[in-house]
Amino acid sequence: MTLEGPMPVVIVGGLHADARRGTVEQLLREVPDSVALHHDLSTGPAGTVHRSVRDTTGASWDEVPLVNECACCALREDLVPALERLADAGLTRLAVVELWDSVEPRAMAEIIAAHGDGAFRLTNVLTAVDPALVLPCLSNGDDLAEAGLAAAPTDQRTVGDTFARQLEYAPVLAVADSPATGLDDLALLRQLHPAARQVRIASGQLGAAAVAGFDVDAAAAAQHPACARLPHDCDEEGVSTLVWRCRRPFHAGRLYEALEDLCCAAARSRGRFWLADRPDSLLAWDAAGGALCVESAGPWMASLPDAAWELMPAERRTAAALDWHPEHGDRCQHLVFTSPDLDRAGLLALLDSCLLTDDELASGPGAWPRPTGFDHLLDAVA
Repeated sequence: MTLEGPMPVVIVGGLHADARRGTVEQLLREVPDSVALHHDLSTGPAGTVHRSVRDTTGASWDEVPLVNECACCALREDLVPALERLADAGLTRLAVVELWDSVEPRAMAEIIAAHGDGAFRLTNVLTAVDPALVLPCLSNGDDLAEAGLAAAPTDQRTVGDTFARQLEYAPVLAVADSPATGLDDLALLRQLHPAARQVRIASGQLGAAAVAGFDVDAAAAAQHPACARLPHDCDEEGVSTLVWRCRRPFHAGRLYEALEDLCCAAARSRGRFWLADRPDSLLAWDAAGGALCVESAGPWMASLPDAAWELMPAERRTAAALDWHPEHGDRCQHLVFTSPDLDRAGLLALLDSCLLTDDELASGPGAWPRPTGFDHLLDAVA
């Protein structure tokens, strides 16, 4: 039997290894003639990556040499040729790409989407989760290297921020049934990614979800700080999401001094913000596990000449137009904090205290102290 049309490919990722393996095994059972492809990066320190190809009857293994002494680079180089071989054989109804623990799905999705060339097509991205492990994983500030999960020698990510990106990129969450799961765990999962479709691994519906369709460009736009689909304000089962929006700029010095308290105030926080002394820069806020990443995400649309608008992605133009202010344009503070036992009043007071006062606004830039910690933080990154 030879199957016609581009071979469907679904990505299954996530740091919760048992849930991820359970998802893959369920897909192999649900979809006849499906095959799972997995690159085990744990063998990287020994100089190779182990690639396995398996179905419901068994598995085969091969060794893939490192590329530039990097296991993740070997995965990137080998993934497309491995998929091409499956597609050329014409016998695979669904290729399940099971990512290794700390590999993030976005990069792999973009590689697959860019190299399909009619032989195969990316049909969805799933992140497998055990709800009882969401908070411990999200709150883990250990470096991946310390946990034995680094994908490359230069990998400086933490467990918490890696898990957050895995969770928030996927439109489908494959949810494990765990006796340790509480109502608060389920509430936290819903609030972290309210737009995701949740499918129980044992529901028998994973196969349909795997081929439901995936738009890699829309997924990338949804991750951009300027137009990200951030959660709404919520409070349930002891878990809260606080959405803080304001048009007034931050005082860079006071905000910098408050960064540690702000990033430790919630298990997860993210969004966009602006500093009074950097009015043209859209700054991204991304925190998990007590670790905060602040970086420039490009210019605010309000800082661009009219002619430059047409050069920006349509999603950026639309997001700016929908959130336009007559004085500040699309400049705004839009930060979202999600956590159990969130101190809403204390967090609001701390955020408000970091804004420019009326007197500082009236006095102008000459009254704002320089330099601030952001000068070193942002200029060093740039």
